[in-house]
Amino acid sequence: MVDFYWYPKCSTCQKAKKWLTANGVDFKEIHIVDNPPAKDELKKMVDASGIDLKKFFNTSGQQYRELQLKDRLPEMSEDEKLELLASNGMLIKRPLAWNGTAATVGFKEESYKNTWS
Repeated sequence: MVDFYWYPKCSTCQKAKKWLTANGVDFKEIHIVDNPPAKDELKKMVDASGIDLKKFFNTSGQQYRELQLKDRLPEMSEDEKLELLASNGMLIKRPLAWNGTAATVGFKEESYKNTWS
């Protein structure tokens, strides 16, 4: 079972959801803004996926710009970054899919094929 963190109005999230459904992947929808993953869960995702923590940030989002994270992130510890992501689902790049051992951030069909097929 894949935990599928998404924002329903996000077109990329809609494409990813359509792909999961079309490929018979069993998933649970979780609204990323209402229920962002907890800090410890995010840490597990980062560690298991091998994806750099900075790739978990929605760098094109309005709140990312408002908080001037481009300048602030390099000085922040991993713990502070995880805390920030867990506190605000709009800061997390979406969709975020996680099954306890593998994670994908964003939607690239090739990545979904390799991870969720």
